[in-house]
Amino acid sequence: MRVAWSDQKIEDVVGNLLRAGVMTSAVVVFFGAVIYLVRHGQSLADYHTFRGEPAELRSLSGIIHNALALRGRGIIQLGLVLLIFTPVARVAFSIWGFAAEHDRMYVLFTSIVLVILLYSLFGSGSAF
Repeated sequence: MRVAWSDQKIEDVVGNLLRAGVMTSAVVVFFGAVIYLVRHGQSLADYHTFRGEPAELRSLSGIIHNALALRGRGIIQLGLVLLIFTPVARVAFSIWGFAAEHDRMYVLFTSIVLVILLYSLFGSGSAF
């Protein structure tokens, strides 16, 4: 039996997808913050010299490597990456939903939005 996809059903799934993405991201960031504070919470901050993110936390592969090694900053960065990818997943699902409804015009427009999002993440010389 095929499921009939209506606008309301797609909106419900998209809403749940966004909620799940944000909640997952928040849990991952919180977990990373706890690990970071347990390991570095007693360290004194040196505000005289600015130190940005280390080079290994500026690429997706470096972030994943640090997160798998259970390093707090890597886990926090992974949570932020999940937060960034949540609306991308929403747009990708919307394409599928519009295709299920046979709405070619919205499939085209949403595909253009997805290409622009992916280009801004991967093709513009960014860290990902």
